Amino acid sequence: QLQLVESGGGLVQPGGSLRLSCAASGDNFIIYTWGWYRQAPGEQRDLVAAITRDGTINSADSVKGRFTISRDNVKQMVYLQMNNLKPEDTAVYYCNAAYGPYDYWGQGTQVTVSS
Repeated sequence: QLQLVESGGGLVQPGGSLRLSCAASGDNFIIYTWGWYRQAPGEQRDLVAAITRDGTINSADSVKGRFTISRDNVKQMVYLQMNNLKPEDTAVYYCNAAYGPYDYWGQGTQVTVSS
């Protein structure tokens, strides 16, 4: 069982930066693939970026070159560094841990990009 808590969201102007954090409590942090997803109002929840246990990263085309996912297996933290934010990045961002049949989600953190 894992519990995930996101933080770091907020209101930022276009072109600005935010770093989202996901704190995990529970066992076997290292075995999971960790991901960040986002969901805008009226839209489906989509993958933003994910990082596997061996460090392989998969990112959505819309965020490549702007967003970076990372993990700290010692601190049991996952991060999403978001640079050059755009209004279309506005959404609730969710942290996810996945391994086999196990799938855990955080409660989400709101990111709003607006001038």
